[in-house]
Amino acid sequence: MRGERARDSFQTTALVHEAYLRLVDTQHVNWQNRAHFLAMAARLMRRILVDLARARRYQKRGGGTIQVTFSDTLHTPDKSQDLVALDEALHALAKLDERRSRVVELRFFGGLSVEETAAVLMVSPETVMRDWKLARTWLRRELRR
Repeated sequence: MRGERARDSFQTTALVHEAYLRLVDTQHVNWQNRAHFLAMAARLMRRILVDLARARRYQKRGGGTIQVTFSDTLHTPDKSQDLVALDEALHALAKLDERRSRVVELRFFGGLSVEETAAVLMVSPETVMRDWKLARTWLRRELRR
């Protein structure tokens, strides 16, 4: 959320509120511990942000709006495309290595620390750091394609 322009993205508070509403709305969830709750919150925040990015991308491609062309347009980077591409790359990574995909999801979307991520995944912090480094390298390479 830090790298997003305020007018183009969800506010952090709105994201947390939306995730909270979805977590509260789930019935019959047996929360095992704080780590389980944080893992679910990270997954929900990822879904919310990716859904928002897809909707924004749909709107940019003429989703029911009138097309107007300007001769002097400003080019601004499209963060929603980046987020959708990251989500697709994370799905591909999950097919290869589910744990590394979860590490990225927890750290990037959930904002968990190395220690918290280790607790959620029941591995050592060193394993989380190893997975984090390898996953970032793999994702960079995948996103460049």
